[in-house]
Amino acid sequence: MAAITASMVKDLREKTGAGMMDCKTALQENDGDIEAAVDWLRKKGLSKAAKKAGRTAADGLVAYAVDGNKGVVVEVNSETDFVARNEKFQNMVANIADVALSVDGDIEKLKAADYPGAGKSVEDHITEMVGSIGEHMSVRRSASLSVSQGVVVPYVHTQIADQAGKIVVLVALESAGDADALQSVGKQIAMHVAASRPLALSVNDLDATVVEREKSVLAEQARASGKPEQIIDKMVEGRMQKFYEESVLLEQVFVIDGETRIKDVAKNAGAELKGFIRMELGEGVEKEESDFAAEVAAMNKG
Repeated sequence: MAAITASMVKDLREKTGAGMMDCKTALQENDGDIEAAVDWLRKKGLSKAAKKAGRTAADGLVAYAVDGNKGVVVEVNSETDFVARNEKFQNMVANIADVALSVDGDIEKLKAADYPGAGKSVEDHITEMVGSIGEHMSVRRSASLSVSQGVVVPYVHTQIADQAGKIVVLVALESAGDADALQSVGKQIAMHVAASRPLALSVNDLDATVVEREKSVLAEQARASGKPEQIIDKMVEGRMQKFYEESVLLEQVFVIDGETRIKDVAKNAGAELKGFIRMELGEGVEKEESDFAAEVAAMNKG
């Protein structure tokens, strides 16, 4: 029997898009013959992934897993909402969220980690699922939160499955106080985060480039209004304060009561708000727009 090398497995995977273990098995079953292995994978329905990989996957689910004072959020994409509502896909996403919790949300470790009960990695299991379901899928991102004592509280907006939906928020509250009371406050803050889309927890956490861009825009607006240079800096300073109040979670006004700042909501509950994650399905992904009429016309020309 021919020796199966890592290079052969890599070549077959690039040709077919199938998982590493599936490629190795295919080569073993066909005595190292690449073309025969390709056919073997096609017959098994495992090479479909290669044809799907170029498609845009901007649908799917965002899911969470929480264990005590640690939580994680993951986004697993599919091409259509139809697949996102498939129970098989939903179960896979739930399992991936559990695995992500075990690796503290590290995306590369998550992809390489063992998928529960599959005898292969998360990434290879997804490749197999692509062949089974017939759509491109991928784990796009993952993030985690934890506190030394206190709670990590989840909230799902537009829920589609258990612990999964279109928007997932985690809020981390550091406190030695009553866990049930903290859960209640955390849930309200998480709902606020879902609605208000803060850019950062605190002013110091804001991206420096975002701050400088905002200052530049405000300065140009002030100059365009004819204000003298000597007062432009003070105008910008005042307007930046409003920007912080709109963009920074701790400075935002609580949407539920319309008057208390979030930092005081947490303080009044005897807690410190240590962090948040807000993950919305498909953020930043450019979806392919198809022109159905043009497609029909092109078919008729053919």
